[in-house]
Amino acid sequence: MSLEDKINAVPETVKNTPGLGKSMAKWAALGAVVAIPLPFTMPLGAVVGATYAYWKRNKRG
Repeated sequence: MSLEDKINAVPETVKNTPGLGKSMAKWAALGAVVAIPLPFTMPLGAVVGATYAYWKRNKRG
């Protein structure tokens, strides 16, 4: 599976997995809060948090 295929599968997975969007939002917010001391890293912290939630869902299911 190519990287493009994996990227395109994310929205469908979020839509079809109950609670995943909420979990991704919570972890993204936490990542952004943790990154507050370095303002230029806040978006990166949010991306890392959302990615963690998505990865965690894949490990469970």
